[in-house]
Amino acid sequence: MRFGLYSSIANPPRGEHLERSIDEVIAEAQLAEASGFDSCFFGEHHQDKDGFLPSPLIVATAVAASTRRLNVGTSVVLLPLHHPVRLAEDVITLDLVSKGRVILGVGIGYQAADFRAFNVPMEHRVTLFEESVAILRQCWTGEKFSHRGKHYTLEDVQIRPRPFQQPSPPLWIGASVPAAVRRAGVLADAFVATPSTSLQTVMQQVDTYTAAARNAGRRPRVVVMRDAWVAGSRAEAEAVYGPEVMTAYRYYWQNRLAEFRNIAPGTEFSLANLAPDRLVVGDPETCIREFHRWKEATGADYFLLRLRHAHSGGPPHPKIMDAIKLFGDQVLPHCT
Repeated sequence: MRFGLYSSIANPPRGEHLERSIDEVIAEAQLAEASGFDSCFFGEHHQDKDGFLPSPLIVATAVAASTRRLNVGTSVVLLPLHHPVRLAEDVITLDLVSKGRVILGVGIGYQAADFRAFNVPMEHRVTLFEESVAILRQCWTGEKFSHRGKHYTLEDVQIRPRPFQQPSPPLWIGASVPAAVRRAGVLADAFVATPSTSLQTVMQQVDTYTAAARNAGRRPRVVVMRDAWVAGSRAEAEAVYGPEVMTAYRYYWQNRLAEFRNIAPGTEFSLANLAPDRLVVGDPETCIREFHRWKEATGADYFLLRLRHAHSGGPPHPKIMDAIKLFGDQVLPHCT
């Protein structure tokens, strides 16, 4: 198993002093590298009042410049909002700057405000996404190509320089509904399961994804994002992390995200009800046991851990540093 961090950079309620949050995330990435983590990932949103940083590749570049081995990635870039040629060039540039340490994770997006910021109709997001993936792949070959699609017409395009990684940087797709999971199987180098999805749902998604990938002649790879926290005891982990993750889940619940639609009406909104088969939270022994259980159930060989939450802005940086070190010292060495 390999492990990465996913860091949501925001500072609710008004998004003030984000320069401090960026410094904290860079320090967390440096400690993660020293503690045996493989990567650090960042996401994209626009117009969020909490100041959620909108440019994950720029943050990833700052982290790459501050580390030597750590891979950097996006989970996810909202692909329908980007011109694919410009994005392809930006990823190539970061791939060269980092000497082959970039992973591009993309998704179609779900927040209307993200699309309003660019005057992109949400009803076009699927066709924009699929067309953009095809163009990204063509750009990264370094060969001349033309493209005539529903949204883009390109004539005799040849992108140079080529990526540092050959044949290309990994392209991962995050998905949470069946159609998007199947799309990941057809188009992606890996499927990324969203962090608040239950184990049973992830297992169903993996079956769907794996079948689609094999039908498309692709080798399936499963990446699981998890809301996770380690501390000296489960009580301590829940006390520090519980309020932060529940703030995020309350937002998802209220906005009826896919992973919360199948929760029975009348279910009490509590950590006790939502944590089982969803969160990895507890002492080191519990976390080790849970990661092995998730690997066996899903076939995942890569876990992205979401320690820092946008909706709450926490947990506090010193607590995150403590959790990273404890993961590195007492969990990761036992997850192989």
